[in-house]
Amino acid sequence: MTTSQMPGIPDKIYFTIGEVAKLCQVEPHVLRYWEQEFSQLNPSKRRKRRYYKRDDVILVRKIKRLLYEDRFSIKGARRQLEGNAIQVSQSERKKTRIKSAINDLESVLKDLG
Repeated sequence: MTTSQMPGIPDKIYFTIGEVAKLCQVEPHVLRYWEQEFSQLNPSKRRKRRYYKRDDVILVRKIKRLLYEDRFSIKGARRQLEGNAIQVSQSERKKTRIKSAINDLESVLKDLG
């Protein structure tokens, strides 16, 4: 089953490792292994139990897609995820610069009008 055919993610704050395993259709030991390999996957741990957030579930599905569907190695999938983080931060910087330019232009328009 591809990641696009997986069940929807319930509207909850925290998920146990068993719930995430079912939602992402991987075994719990695979999730524990991925936690070691992907620094972005870091569920909170309380009383020796893992609690994943919705973003973690989405990340697990992304990792699964990269590994099983796109056929990346662990190292390649790690690079892809790191590249996405870089793209997001660059995108945020561009948005900030654009907003600043808009504010400057609005200020000039006020002065002219």
